[in-house]
Amino acid sequence: MISNLWRSWKSPVARSRREMGEIMPDERAARLCKLAADRGDAVAQCSLGVLRQYGRGGLPQDDYEAARLYKLAAYQGLAQAQSNLGVFYEHGRGDLPQDDCEAARLFKLAADQGNAAAQQNLGVLYALGRGGLPRDEREAARLCKLAADQGFAQAQSNLAFLYEHGRGGLPQDDREAARLFKLAADQGNAAAQSSLEALRQQGRGGEPKDDRMAERLRKIAADHERAKAWAAFSEQRGTFSRLFGQRADTRDAWREQQEDRERRRRTAERERQRRQEEPGRRRGLASGALSAAQAFDILGLRSGANEEEIAAAYHRLIKRMHPDVGGSSFLAKQLNAARDALHQ
Repeated sequence: MISNLWRSWKSPVARSRREMGEIMPDERAARLCKLAADRGDAVAQCSLGVLRQYGRGGLPQDDYEAARLYKLAAYQGLAQAQSNLGVFYEHGRGDLPQDDCEAARLFKLAADQGNAAAQQNLGVLYALGRGGLPRDEREAARLCKLAADQGFAQAQSNLAFLYEHGRGGLPQDDREAARLFKLAADQGNAAAQSSLEALRQQGRGGEPKDDRMAERLRKIAADHERAKAWAAFSEQRGTFSRLFGQRADTRDAWREQQEDRERRRRTAERERQRRQEEPGRRRGLASGALSAAQAFDILGLRSGANEEEIAAAYHRLIKRMHPDVGGSSFLAKQLNAARDALHQ
């Protein structure tokens, strides 16, 4: 189950916060993910970081903890963790310094492994000449195309802009721009929806002027972050850097910093409590001996569940977690240990 969820998380079409929310696991899966993360599993560490970043799976939103988990997984070479950590450095989140050079380094590591989000983000830095990189629209276009070919919506939208304006060494091609805007718009990308509407209103890119279609797209854009969509639309008609930017203005950055400080303040006591409990919990996991409370927790059962409920929970979870179906051997062992502990 964890591995299947991870494949969903890292797919290019699941990149927006809205889509992430649709595929987040329940609290039981989050607990199992935490067990694997505690044992050093890089995929589980990154997955748990995603849950912490967005406050999913019954866990509180905590950028500081998300950054810590991304670091652990990134040091093991996991591309998605490198990409996520790069975003945190780019924006100075999770108590990390704002560092475009470190962000560029991490994006490149992940992009070289084929990570679509990292390819897109690295392309942005090349387009703007940031992170110690030369300003290079051709390289930005190349990276955007790599990500767009994987179905990454923002990269499709950015590549469409380049075709629309003949930038990055690409020919001016309204038809290709319209095709790419439509691919991104169908995934809910608000900026692409707005740009596609503009092409249709002008009868460009082989798109006939259609007031009804324009109204439909306008409504879709309104349903997907209205203010952001129309801000992106108005800015896209301007410079290349504004399109790629998606950068918050000074007020937004200040507000984000204030919110980040407040989140850290609220989670300080919770983090201290977690650290106090951690040694005992780790000793139990390392020894392989599970208490009844731990066993019930792993199986997602209330304390005192009967043998029939234990068996049903075990069989339901082992079908999803067994290595033969793409699960984790560690999680399968934990399920077996929980079952054995409760049958003693």
